Formats: sequence, structure tokens, C-alpha cells
Amino acid sequence: MRVEVVSGAGNAGSVDLADDTFAVDYNEALVHQVVSAYMAGSRRGNKSRKSRAEVRGGGAKPWRQKGLGRARAGSIRSPIWRGGGAAFAAKPRSFDQKVNRKMYRGAMRSIVSELIRRERLLVVDDFTVENPKTREMVARLAQFDLKNVLIVTAGRDETLNRAARNLHSVAVQCFSEVSPVSLLSFDKVVMTVEAAKQIEARFR
Repeated sequence: MRVEVVSGAGNAGSVDLADDTFAVDYNEALVHQVVSAYMAGSRRGNKSRKSRAEVRGGGAKPWRQKGLGRARAGSIRSPIWRGGGAAFAAKPRSFDQKVNRKMYRGAMRSIVSELIRRERLLVVDDFTVENPKTREMVARLAQFDLKNVLIVTAGRDETLNRAARNLHSVAVQCFSEVSPVSLLSFDKVVMTVEAAKQIEARFR
């Protein structure tokens, strides 16, 4: 498929992108499954509480079994006692969900294709700033009338990263760092021609 390439001054021509990467049908179920798995995998899952066996103390029976008229108790670290252990103590766990490589690639193709159909993906010839200054990034975005945007580059651009890091609605990622969640989290996605070619080669 042929996609228009824009610059700050207007149309800068067009670029041919593979139909099997940028023009596939939208598979909502697959995208939902992959995005859910990606977000679940980002959960820390490291909370930990002590069970009655791990709380210090409680080795001796607090009083004899019979004859005192009180409820039976075997330990002062029982979950029903103040200072006791948790009844069902949470332990570190992994929330990872298995996603096959074929599924992941299919979801990414589906997402970028839908972004193009909805005119949310903008292919540019180049996107750089001379100095790592926030005002320069704001001025550069104003050329394209962009505010909430993900910028995808072919390689790491430290100057661009530093210029955008104070803008909470702007993110800069290398093509290898792009994820389903990052593509769907912004109103617009700006992608350089070279980055689009890299994504085409990676997910086709």
C-alpha cells in the first residue's frame, strides 16, 4: 500500500509499505488478548505477607486447654489474634500470560493497520530537533498540529528523548521498543519512514 509522507512544510511524497503488515483486517479479540497479557506481565506481583508460621513468637500454648472457661487457643500468632499472621498470606507471584510469537506479530500488524485506517498514524520523512529543549519539541509538534503523540524512530535519539521527557503527553520510542499498549495509548503515532520499514520487516 502507498502511504503519504508528510513534513513540517506539507506533503513530502509517499512510501510503499507491505499490505501484509499495514493493511490487514482488525482482529479485536486477538488485540484484546495480547494487550491484556502485556499489561498483566507488567504487574510487579511482589507483595508478601507473613503467615502464622512466619510471625515471630507463638511457640507456647497461651493457656491450658480446659478448665479456664476461655476459648481454646494454641498460639498467640493465630490469624484471629491481634499481631497474628495472615490467614491467606499473599506471596510473590508472576502474572505473566503466554503469548505466542505469531499471535504477538498478528496483533501488532492489526494495530498499525487500524491506526492507518483511522488516520491516527502519520509517516514523516524525518523528526528531529537541534537541541534537547522542551520548547523546540513543542515548536516541532506544532508544525504537525500534534499534542498527544507517540514518536517512533528507527534508532535511539537521545536529543529527541531529552526534549520530550518534560511533556507528559509525548513519548519517544525506538521501533524495537514499541508495544501494543504504547501504540494504543496516544491519540496519534508519528513514525519515520525508516522506522516504518523496520516495523514492516519485523512483523511481516
